[in-house]
Amino acid sequence: MNRLAIFDCDGTLVDSQANICLAMEDCFARAGLAAPAREMTRRIVGLSLVEAMRTMLPEAEPDFHAALAEDYKQAFHRLRGRGLVAEPLYDGIQDLIETLDADGWLLGVATGKSDRGLGLCLDHHGLSKRFVTLQTADRHPSKPHPSMIEQALAEAGAAPETSLMIGDTSYDMAMARAAGVTAIGVAWGYHEADELLAAGAHHVAHHPSDIVELAKAIA
Repeated sequence: MNRLAIFDCDGTLVDSQANICLAMEDCFARAGLAAPAREMTRRIVGLSLVEAMRTMLPEAEPDFHAALAEDYKQAFHRLRGRGLVAEPLYDGIQDLIETLDADGWLLGVATGKSDRGLGLCLDHHGLSKRFVTLQTADRHPSKPHPSMIEQALAEAGAAPETSLMIGDTSYDMAMARAAGVTAIGVAWGYHEADELLAAGAHHVAHHPSDIVELAKAIA
C-alpha cells in the first residue's frame, strides 16, 4: 500500500489567522453582532463554517448559522478582492513537502477551507501539483468526522497504518484517531501542544523537520 501524509491547511501549512479574524469580524458586524474575541475565532479554525458558527453562537438558530457562514465567505472574498489576503507558508513547510515527496510519500490535504479557497492558496504557493488528494469542507462533514481522511486514503490507495494526519488543532487529532491513522500535531498553529495530546496526538512536532524523522519511523 502507498504511504500518505495528509496535511491540514490553516495553521499547519499556512498562517492565515489574520485573514480569518478579519473576515469573522466583518461578517459579525454586518449581522449587528459584537466582534468575537480573536482567541475565540482561532479556537474554531479547522471546523466547517456552519459548525464554527454553531460553536461560537450556540443559542442561535440553524438558519442564522448558515447565513452567517455565507456572509463569512463573502467577507473573505472582499478581502481577497482588495488584495488583503495573506497566507504565508510557515518556515520549513516547503522543505518538508519536498523531502516527503522525494522519500516516496504521497501527499494530501484535509481542510475546513472550501475547494475554491484551498485551490487559490495552493496555486499561490505553487503547490497544487504536489498533492494527490484534496478534501475540503465543501464535500464532507466537519472535522472531527473521519470522512475527509477516509476519502483521501481511498483516492491515494493508502492504508491507515502507513498514513499520517498532520494538523494544528484538536479537531485534526480526533479526526486522525477516528480514521485510524497516525496523528501528528504541530506546535506552531492555533491549539496548544497539551490540547493536541489530550485529543489523541501520537506526537507533537515543534518544527517541520521533526515530521521527517517521525515519518521515517512509521515507514
